[in-house]
Formats: sequence, C-alpha cells, structure tokens
Amino acid sequence: MIDSVRPRLRRRHGRGTLVRLSPVILTVVIASLAYATPPEMAFSRLLPAAPALAAAMWPVLPTVLLGTVCLLLMIGLSLVFPDLGTWWTCAGIIAVTVAAAYGSHVRLQRERTLFHVRLVADAAQHVVLSPMPRRFGLLEVESLYLAAAAEARIGGDFYEVVDTPYGVRLLIGDVRGKGLPAVGAAAAIVNAFREAAYGEADLVDVARRLDASSARYNAAFPPDGPMERFATALLAEIPHEGGRIDILNCGHPPPLLLTRGRLRVLESAAPSPLLSLAELIGDHYHVDSFDVAPGDLLLLYTDGVAETRALDGEFFPLAAWMRRQPPTPPRDLLTAL
Repeated sequence: MIDSVRPRLRRRHGRGTLVRLSPVILTVVIASLAYATPPEMAFSRLLPAAPALAAAMWPVLPTVLLGTVCLLLMIGLSLVFPDLGTWWTCAGIIAVTVAAAYGSHVRLQRERTLFHVRLVADAAQHVVLSPMPRRFGLLEVESLYLAAAAEARIGGDFYEVVDTPYGVRLLIGDVRGKGLPAVGAAAAIVNAFREAAYGEADLVDVARRLDASSARYNAAFPPDGPMERFATALLAEIPHEGGRIDILNCGHPPPLLLTRGRLRVLESAAPSPLLSLAELIGDHYHVDSFDVAPGDLLLLYTDGVAETRALDGEFFPLAAWMRRQPPTPPRDLLTAL
C-alpha cells in the first residue's frame, strides 16, 4: 500500500512544480523563438505574457523580477535585431509588469482573507463535529466527515455520542441549508443533546428537548427566504448490557445493521416529526427496538452518502455496498466507504 501511494505523490509534486515554473518556461521559450526565428515573426512581442502569467501564482517581488528579466531580454534582443520595435515592446512589458504586480498583491490579500475565513469555518464546524472517544465499554465508535466539495468546509451535518446512565446514546442529523446559519442551528441541537441525553431517561423526552431547542434557535435567528429551517435527526440508544438498540428517527435516512453477513435496514414502524416541525404536525414520537449482537456493524449516515451520484447519474448503492463488506473494524469500513 505504501509503495502504491508514493509514486502518485511524486507525480503531483512534479506537476505542481511545473505549473509554478511555467512563467519562467514561457519566458525561455519566447526568448528562444525570438532569437532563432526571423525578426519579421516578432516573437519578442509576446514577452509581456510572462509577468502576466506570473501574477496568477507568484508573489509581488518575483513577478516584478520576472518582468525586469523580460525587459532586459528585450533590450538584448534589440542589439541583435535592431528593427524589432524595441521601445513599444519595452513599454508593454513595463505596463504589464506594473499591472501584474498590483494583481498579485490583490490576489494575496484575498487569499489571506479566505484563509482566515476558513479558520473561522473550521472552528465553527469543530463545535458541532467535535472529536469523540473511540470506545465506550464494549462499543467501538468511529466517525468521518467529508464535505461534498473541496471548498465546502462547513455545513449543517452534525453528530454526537455520549455515555449516559441509560446507555450509550448517539445522535446524527442534518440541518437544511449550509453556511454559518446551518452550523448555528446544528450547534443548538448538539448542545441540547449533550444536556438532555444525561437528564432524560426516555428518548422521546430527549427528542422533545432537541425540537424545543431547534425551535428557539429558529425563532431567535429566522432563516432567510420563505423556506422553514428544519433538521432531520436520528437518536439511538444502546444499553450498557447490549442486546438491543433503540432508535427514534425524525425523518433521517435509516441506519444499516450488518449482522454476520446479513444486512438489515432499520426502518421505523411509524414516522416521527422532523426537528422544528413538532409544533406544526404534533410531537408524536415513536421508538423502535432492534436486536443486536457482539460483532455487529451499525452504519449511521447523512443523505450526502446515499444521494451521491456516479458519472452515469446512478445513485451510490449504499445498501448493496454494505452487504458486500466482510467483518471489519469500523475505521476500516469508513476508509473503504
């Protein structure tokens, strides 16, 4: 495995270095063509393109230095080919270099701003998706969060696991929407769960506490637009003695339970209201119990996994994929997924 990864890393590094050096390569190519071809072809007039390209990836000082090199090259070429229109090209190099230096300065400022925004986003996401213990007694827990896109570092997904006197309680859910408003709503739900999971003996009462917290947050920070802000959520409780799992599902994708190679989709017998909607449709919550055994694998997930599409438009067959998995530790299962 290590050997198969190393070549890919070297190739990526090589491509990155080649891209970073592309302004220098362009300068060398243009200067060589200008020297090796007849003056009528006037390849030297392309020299201003080099500092313009450098502005997209280099800091200000290297960009200015490259523009200076291009200017000196143009002056040197004029000594060999006097009829190149040297002064016009030199003026173009100077003008483009000044503009490129300013563009590089603006780009660097925006990159710094984006970096600080990402730090804030990561800190906000960390409040909701905080690290959790990997083991609760005989129960092993692993978690993984991957954004749908490389730049989408923050969203409304949330999860939490706490060890309470009533057993190990798990929460997973997804707030409608993205960005800081969704993270705020998710944080309100997670914080309410951390308190209610210890204080309420019944999962139904825990769900009511979460719904009340979500409703209060939405009242204090109303969503933009006509759509209501709500959240799907799934509460699970595994007693310390094991043997069963209790699930209260508020509109969330059903968990998958792999037992000795046999897959079970833990569907709820009756629906429970989504968080923030209990006041509209009633707070009639339903808890389902399922038998579990040592060695079982339970997969809780958000809709981003089930709704992932392949290039041909087909949805990812999560249940079929899960059914093919051999007995494996949770971390290996998430890595494979």
